[in-house]
Amino acid sequence: MTNSLRITGGTARSRKLTCPGPGRHSAIRPTTDRVREALFSILNEYVAGAAVLDLFSGTGALGLEALSRGAAHAVFVDRSPRSLELIRMNLQLCFEQPPATIMRLDLNKNSAFQALGNKFSAHHPFDLIFLDPPYEKKLAEKTLLMVEKTGLAAPDGRIIAEERWTEELPEAVGRLRLWKKRRYGETGIRIYRLAT
Repeated sequence: MTNSLRITGGTARSRKLTCPGPGRHSAIRPTTDRVREALFSILNEYVAGAAVLDLFSGTGALGLEALSRGAAHAVFVDRSPRSLELIRMNLQLCFEQPPATIMRLDLNKNSAFQALGNKFSAHHPFDLIFLDPPYEKKLAEKTLLMVEKTGLAAPDGRIIAEERWTEELPEAVGRLRLWKKRRYGETGIRIYRLAT
């Protein structure tokens, strides 16, 4: 384990996060501090009081950053028991009583999105949805489509997809429309919202 990540803003600013070192769990690729700081500068006005969904959570860095900056609640979803353990550890490092839910679901399966939709769509849609699937697995577009189909996003919500910059994502996915996109080195951030 290493402590090379930190929260970049809010109540837990500068808190170091536990993340995997080299070895078995090196497939976990956390969003870098630089990218998170830039992303949350864009999202600043949407974070306070937000309901947050962090898909393919890994270390939980995106959801933790949102909580630190005033989000009301975060739901962290990953299939890896190791990732879920990292998220629990990082929540404890940053908050005394974190307003968070941790769920183990395999987001490669449509049934995971149906379960999320059944639990949250009707009464608790999300204001911010982060998705950071493994690069080169071509999961970002499929995940965007499943988020849209299951009604997980609030009407004025923002859906943020992180993918390798060279990986093309469409400007429209179902009712989702590309709102902004940014490049940070090899990392591409695309932010979508529901068409009005």
